[in-house]
Amino acid sequence: MPSVRKFFQNQTILAAHRGKRAAFLFFVLVTALLFALAVPALSAGVYEAGQPDWQRTLLSVLANPSVALVLVVIGIYALIFELSSPSFGLAGATGAICLLMAWFALQLLPVNYAGLALIFLGMALLVAELLSPSFGALGAGGVIAFIAGGLVLFDRNAAGFGVPVALVLALAVTSAAVILLGGGMALKARSRPAISGGEGLPGASGEVLEVSEDEIWAQVQGERWRVTSQEPLAAGQRIRVLSLQGLTLQVKIDTHPIIEGVPS
Repeated sequence: MPSVRKFFQNQTILAAHRGKRAAFLFFVLVTALLFALAVPALSAGVYEAGQPDWQRTLLSVLANPSVALVLVVIGIYALIFELSSPSFGLAGATGAICLLMAWFALQLLPVNYAGLALIFLGMALLVAELLSPSFGALGAGGVIAFIAGGLVLFDRNAAGFGVPVALVLALAVTSAAVILLGGGMALKARSRPAISGGEGLPGASGEVLEVSEDEIWAQVQGERWRVTSQEPLAAGQRIRVLSLQGLTLQVKIDTHPIIEGVPS
């Protein structure tokens, strides 16, 4: 006999996976947007005499401050997604790769580590807003810290090492949206209370299928159940569930049956 507990638990797991897929799809779309925002800055970062090979081109791209900042942001909230919806895997791997590439890029650039700390603080405040809503106070502080960190992350007086203000603002807004909206979907799916399977059965109606000397079987909510009753039952009778005891339903004869919303 199929266990309704297992059925409802599977439904909860499927719902959680749907939430994770939706959150990750949101993550992928915003990632593409962030890279699109960084593309205009790449032309200023790739400059090699003659025809550079792919290694020099890659180094030139990674050494672009805008790309380094985008990699840091993507890496951080990809890991946040992985922590908020564990076992997904792909977001965590993406975050680790992006952070490693960002770490390599930061070795090539004049980094102000106070700015980097402000960016991490901003992301942490956004996560704190997600986990314990403070009517926007932590979220606003996170966005401000992120913008301040992005503006001072690199020496803007050095030629070619400044990050466009428009990109910093766009990253701050999209990062807040990704964490608060996408992360919220994943956490909502994860925290959805599991249905034990018996919660919706008491009061449900059904029909007796088989009656033998040893046991009685009935159909309740589309499932085949073993039932017991203090009243004699016959095949075809309508019943009403009183309680669930293990995998057996305690039922009684339904004196006012309603089948699929139509009175009998």
